[in-house]
Amino acid sequence: MRVLMFSWEYPPHVVGGLGKHVMELTPALARQGVKVHLVTPAWNGGEPRETVDGITVHRVPPPAPVGSNIHDTAWRANQELQRYAEQLWPEVGGFDVIHAHDWLVAFAVCELRRVFRPPLVVTMHATERGRGGGYLVGEMAGPIHSTEQWLVGEAQRLIVTSQYMAGQVREEFGVAADKVDVVPNGVDTARFDRYEGVDLSIFRRLYTPPEEQIVFSVGRVEYVKGLHVLLEAVPRVLARCPQTRFVVAGNGSELERLRCCAGALGIASRVLFAGLVSDEDRDRLYRVADAAVFPSLYEPFGIVALEAMAARCPVIVSRVGGLQEVVRCCETGITVYPGDAE
Repeated sequence: MRVLMFSWEYPPHVVGGLGKHVMELTPALARQGVKVHLVTPAWNGGEPRETVDGITVHRVPPPAPVGSNIHDTAWRANQELQRYAEQLWPEVGGFDVIHAHDWLVAFAVCELRRVFRPPLVVTMHATERGRGGGYLVGEMAGPIHSTEQWLVGEAQRLIVTSQYMAGQVREEFGVAADKVDVVPNGVDTARFDRYEGVDLSIFRRLYTPPEEQIVFSVGRVEYVKGLHVLLEAVPRVLARCPQTRFVVAGNGSELERLRCCAGALGIASRVLFAGLVSDEDRDRLYRVADAAVFPSLYEPFGIVALEAMAARCPVIVSRVGGLQEVVRCCETGITVYPGDAE
């Protein structure tokens, strides 16, 4: 079987869970004999065409972003993805299936489906209404939601990563239950097993003295990730466990606001905003941390919780979305009320 896959994210451009999902899904398909050609915008460079883990990656140079207008930026980038794929199609002898990841590649895949008529499979990783807390917030939300509706309608099958997302897709887009398959995310534990028995004390001291405990959080620094709630909880934690350091890894639109918030709360010296860290450092931080906290307000799945478990790091998550399915309270971690610092 030949699959033509489209993703907005793929290394070296990985922003969140979607990129990780595609990065680990594609070699697994290749190991099962599926011939995967992945088409993705070349946002952060990389080889234009290369074989990685048994799949062929095609990085297409995108046009310049249209300011902060992600919808128009996606539409313009999709024109290039579509043109490239139309040339690729006869070169490889066609494809049996097109597989799209989220609305950001909808324009290209829907047009290719119209031209070549293959089955279209779509993995929905999130919804715009979900990111907005149940509302369509901002001028981009409406067009994005409409694009999601269009993509879901064009698809023959939908894949989601949690029962929570299955419910969202059925409710928001009126999709029949038998069109949706739930395929949860997974984590390759070998990433963390390689540190078994390895002395990471020197690495740990880069972040805090040996006598202090580390509370770790990693991911996109956006409002829906609830990091402002974590900061509000820090003074309460320090009152009982003063030798605690909070390490937040990641980047995003909320970073500067959170730095100011930490200063206003008088906890700036106890919270380290580490910014983007390498995959290796992220995995080592999981291993040396005393707890990993993910206080999301919205989370379709929550692969970071699985990563923490794979690293044998105790997990605390908010009781939202797919996180409720990943973490069973007092059995595989602790769940807390979303938005509640107490």
